[in-house]
Amino acid sequence: MQSVRVAHFSDLHLGGSQQRSQAERLERLLEAIRRMEYDHIIISGDIIDTADPRDWLFFRQLLEQQGLYSWDRVTVIPGNHDLINLEEEMRFYNALNPDPVGRKRRFQRKVRSFCEMFRELITGDGSVSCFPFIKVLDYGNVSLSLVVINTVYPWMHVENPLGARGYVSEAELEALKTPEVQQALDGSFILGVCHHAFRIYETGFPIDQAFDWTMELINRGDVLRTMHDIGARLVLHGHFHRFQTYTASGMRIINGGSFHYNPNRFSSLEVFPDGNFSHQFVNI
Repeated sequence: MQSVRVAHFSDLHLGGSQQRSQAERLERLLEAIRRMEYDHIIISGDIIDTADPRDWLFFRQLLEQQGLYSWDRVTVIPGNHDLINLEEEMRFYNALNPDPVGRKRRFQRKVRSFCEMFRELITGDGSVSCFPFIKVLDYGNVSLSLVVINTVYPWMHVENPLGARGYVSEAELEALKTPEVQQALDGSFILGVCHHAFRIYETGFPIDQAFDWTMELINRGDVLRTMHDIGARLVLHGHFHRFQTYTASGMRIINGGSFHYNPNRFSSLEVFPDGNFSHQFVNI
């Protein structure tokens, strides 16, 4: 029985070409995943630590050198560190800028720039498209569909002071419920992919509650309802630097942890033709 194997990791926080040791660790992980003959790799955000497009390019070149820069081999999404330069946003003139519409417009330009950089991994043909997007990967005995959303929320000095809270627009979620999308997903094993976590600490300790607020996916209930509506079996994410599996609102969720803190571990998912799956965290 032929199965499909997916490698998933997150939160690389690469510092660009100046930090060669990080690149060497990533090359070692990618080489190990290739040797183990995984069918697809998902990297769920915070690829870089700087929001600098030059560092996006550095990461893209690493994938190209590994022979992995192709639509059917790799899926990448942005995290808050990919799109938000916190130091820049918190400069005095920005912090007092009363124009949130303009700030959101600049943020959308940054999202589009990310999509332009990695357009071949999103559309497969070099054209530019943004979020949400789906990939339907046909492996013969298994059809695997990735439903990919952007959860990064623009920096706001009151609503999102650390730039780490997430939100998905209603329009983006509604776009996934169209008949055309449902038809494309029909018969597939459906994976949701995003950056932000659906559960962080969730304790009664005030310091944990404060941290939860700064990191939370604001409308996580809406996102999970949409994933249920489209028939997703699992949702993969990063952001909260723990390798973990859990259930939220009846949805099985896998956190890809943090490459930055453990570059020798990744999440391994195997999907079988009968619709069953298995999961484990693998150390190289």
